[in-house]
Amino acid sequence: MIKVALIYKKNYNFFNKQHFDQTTYYFLMDALRRNKSLEVSYFPCENEFDISKLKGKCDAIILANNGYDATPEILTGIKNSTIPIFSRTADPHHAKKYNQIELHEKFKIDCYWGLQPKNYFHKFYPKHFKYKNIFWGLEPSLNKNLKSYKSRIKDKIVNSGNVGRTNLKSKLGHIFSKDINNSLYFYKLRTICNKLPYVDYAGMKESKYINENYSEYLSKYRAAIATGTYYPVVKYLEIPAAGCLTFMEITEKNHAEYLGYKDNETAIFINEKNYKTKFEEYLNDPDNKKWEEIANSGRDYTINELNNDKAVESLVELIKSFIK
Repeated sequence: MIKVALIYKKNYNFFNKQHFDQTTYYFLMDALRRNKSLEVSYFPCENEFDISKLKGKCDAIILANNGYDATPEILTGIKNSTIPIFSRTADPHHAKKYNQIELHEKFKIDCYWGLQPKNYFHKFYPKHFKYKNIFWGLEPSLNKNLKSYKSRIKDKIVNSGNVGRTNLKSKLGHIFSKDINNSLYFYKLRTICNKLPYVDYAGMKESKYINENYSEYLSKYRAAIATGTYYPVVKYLEIPAAGCLTFMEITEKNHAEYLGYKDNETAIFINEKNYKTKFEEYLNDPDNKKWEEIANSGRDYTINELNNDKAVESLVELIKSFIK
């Protein structure tokens, strides 16, 4: 049994049950506990935590992320601690903005883990920082008792998540701004898909999904869009898991092929050149049985191979490699 301590701030937004995005909560609060190889102790704190009190009591420390929003600024005794520390990475492109290179030394992080590809992580972090790609974020229990494929809306394709503004001012800002925290930058294809008359989009309002139960919302539709310009996001798992025929952006730029989906078998691969053709092929013959077969295969693959329990197993293997 590996003894693990999870250290986090009490006011960490993603552990708030009222927050619209519960993926971090489900993984660190629920999935970690389910793994029989781990004995997890939780240490919510204010802005300071004494690491020295964990000496001899745990084998590894997990940080919810490598930023001050989740991790206390003061970790007393960290310099003398020999307990390996593993951190979920926040958005790698924010490493410089939030001084996370400096925090690497301050928090004595041994290894990072996250959904993003390793090469994207090392685009913003030094090459000698250790990182493991872990497909986390999908809680299978959220995808039970959903609508059957045949009973869903078939003449529309659903699009969801943040999209960029396409007015001239926003486009110029996107071109000249040094701050890349921009939905048009990260979700270009998602944004342009909204111009199509057969794409339904509900989006978000005040940082909340208009439809709070995301899986149930997705299951109203037979087909849905999953995109990410530079790396795949959790929607790449959530959408096929909800039983949707998933039009999935897979390109050399976003390296999303590492998720293991297969074109025309578990998803329909799209890019900025072919997306309209792919959409229309489906819409011109929505009752073709091959679409349901692809949707079902995508759902089975995602739920069986890319779920949170599998992700925890990968995290356990990572921890073991440091405590041998």
